Amino acid sequence: MNNLSEQKLISLDHTHIWHPYSAMGTEQPIYPVVSATGVRLTLADGRELIDGMSSWWCAIHGYNHPVMNRALHAQMENMAHVMFGGLTHPPAVELATQLVALTPEPLQTVFFADSGSVAVEVAMKMAIQYWHAKGQPNKQRFVSLRHGYHGDTFAAMSVCDPATGMHTLFSDVLTQQFFVDAPQCRFNEPCTDAHIASLAQTLKTKHQYIAALILEPIVQGAGGMRFYSADYLKKARALCDEYSVLLIFDEIATGFGRTGKLFAAEYADIAPDILCLGKALTGGYLSLAATLATKEIAETISTGEPGLFMHGPTFMANPLACAAGLASLQLLLDSPWQQNVQRIAHSLEEGLAPCRTLDTVADIRVLGAIGVVELHHPVEMKTLQPRFVEAGVWVRPFGKLIYLMPPFIINENDLATLTQAVATIVADL
Repeated sequence: MNNLSEQKLISLDHTHIWHPYSAMGTEQPIYPVVSATGVRLTLADGRELIDGMSSWWCAIHGYNHPVMNRALHAQMENMAHVMFGGLTHPPAVELATQLVALTPEPLQTVFFADSGSVAVEVAMKMAIQYWHAKGQPNKQRFVSLRHGYHGDTFAAMSVCDPATGMHTLFSDVLTQQFFVDAPQCRFNEPCTDAHIASLAQTLKTKHQYIAALILEPIVQGAGGMRFYSADYLKKARALCDEYSVLLIFDEIATGFGRTGKLFAAEYADIAPDILCLGKALTGGYLSLAATLATKEIAETISTGEPGLFMHGPTFMANPLACAAGLASLQLLLDSPWQQNVQRIAHSLEEGLAPCRTLDTVADIRVLGAIGVVELHHPVEMKTLQPRFVEAGVWVRPFGKLIYLMPPFIINENDLATLTQAVATIVADL
């Protein structure tokens, strides 16, 4: 199959393969990648693209990193996989220990999952089991922010924005949750009583039914790339404590340095009761996620009926994935990642600034290694994607947003190429 021509690859792909949020039988532009190194993707036709997406935000160290490669090879020589039921292994124990050490102190227990969506499912099941064990089985519903996105599986879909999100088709079969206004206080702005009023009112009147509030701290990702005030998180934590509601942070997109902090919760200096991690956890090498919980939650679930937590994926704590997670974490912590993220932020601000004067642009915003150009109208992917490829960059817009989340290792010249491509193409819209 490696000897197939580019056109044959594309033809077979169109015939047999679903892609994320795609339709079969349509000739959407698709680009075969044959290798990737550093921040560059090499296409089958020989062209190289500078990756501005970190492969949906996970490849923070770039591609084909020698340290990551060595870690995977070494683990493969010992053990590629073993079931986690009744067994354990060093990569899982070491990675869990690292995650507990790096995250807020109350989070002491780790459940390894397959993907970000599953980590959210696990968090929601933990919250429901916790209250059931506490003798409050009526607390089975969740509160979520409008414009939120938490994944594509059924429980995760139920806490995604019901109106503007991607899952409205399933609204009649999803569990009906409570939704509150998205924070209107922008990053670094104070959060007033008016900003938090929708959440406060919902918790006040519905807390007896609510297991947890789930939100993406500081950055609402796929729901609009919106940045909001850390003060909102502080007030949300206080409200959850007041009304006996658990707080779940979904840091699948924001974790591991992307916002300028190791975890976005650090901007508010608070801890959730449950934390979901994924994406950059393995540096983009393998799918792995983790749900961390407080010891009190773990002990309550473990001593209630049925005396155990009801979840257990086949590939839970896969040794290869855990080895990748350990190597990625060490790479990150040994690097000057804060300076790199600050450098990227400065370059994104500077490079995207020309877009501010364009009539098609509604807003430009940058936080850490995230740069967003929000347009007044949705983009036409079928025509826009090829233009970015022609410019030598890989940028994947959605809705009204053209955004950049490059690997942390990207240099200034490549960053300039990325931002110039965005500025030029947006100017032509």
